[in-house]
Amino acid sequence: MRITKTISVTALLFLISTTASPADLATAQAAYDIGDYETAMAQWQELADEGFVEAQFGLGLLYANGYGVPLNDDMALKWYMMAATQGHPQAQCNLGVMYANGWGVPQSDKDALNWYLMAAEKGLTQAQIAVANLYFSGYRIEGDKVEARKWLAIAARLGDVDAPRKRDAVDAYLTEEEITRSETMAVSWVDNHQALLATTSRDD
Repeated sequence: MRITKTISVTALLFLISTTASPADLATAQAAYDIGDYETAMAQWQELADEGFVEAQFGLGLLYANGYGVPLNDDMALKWYMMAATQGHPQAQCNLGVMYANGWGVPQSDKDALNWYLMAAEKGLTQAQIAVANLYFSGYRIEGDKVEARKWLAIAARLGDVDAPRKRDAVDAYLTEEEITRSETMAVSWVDNHQALLATTSRDD
């Protein structure tokens, strides 16, 4: 298993808000959850062909992990890309994972960062932490530990359980001024995404 279906509250709300055939999608999800990938594939394929974003993401998930089908990075990329270009945050994040690891594409931290950032801006804490990791390491992109801490502080405010510990670990590499600056940027981001935080808190 390489890419799990880790859907944050925000991403789940996105799925619900764009669902046009809830019964069929619920059937597919239920089948996926119990490991009946053949049924999930059949349901998602029909809906994905009709352009339903959550079904496109589901197909990407099956192909990326070889669930019920041979593992196929090309097909995973196809369906993730279709969902991601419609704004699906988890598909965007999973594309980031594929670029970061060079699965089916040339390895590119730059492209990984771009996809992670799209999902991070939608409030997906998994992507926010991935962005922070890339900025912190500065291995194949220009490092920025202040920016890394900002995204960890945002993820912490959105309730990610690991983010506070990771944020505090980054503090050891920063001056007090840099810590304050990163916290100010995080607060600003939160203030500018109040609608997102309101929907998230209602679902908690």
